Amino acid sequence: MTNAPIEARCDGCKKTRPLFLYEPDCGLHLGAGAFTCPWCSIPKQPLLCVPCWSARKEREENDPRLLEEDATFRKIAASNARYAARQEADKAACEGIAAATQNAEENR
Repeated sequence: MTNAPIEARCDGCKKTRPLFLYEPDCGLHLGAGAFTCPWCSIPKQPLLCVPCWSARKEREENDPRLLEEDATFRKIAASNARYAARQEADKAACEGIAAATQNAEENR
């Protein structure tokens, strides 16, 4: 048995067409600081037909503000990764110094 798409009035073009509810999978919709996608900031997600959804998605993908936020988010993530790697390197160096000191003490 095949499930036919639900036809209803599109919230975008107001035509009766097969619709779907777009559920974002951006990872930012949890409200991480200033980074919140436009889809997630809408109180009620719209029911859109494929042409309306595609047009809206294309506008958002080319939005300079969102592109700038994405670049900033990537810089923050890269900086956090460098900081974590530096912490691990410092920890390894300290452990190496402690081991060398203990070895020197034992060999006196």
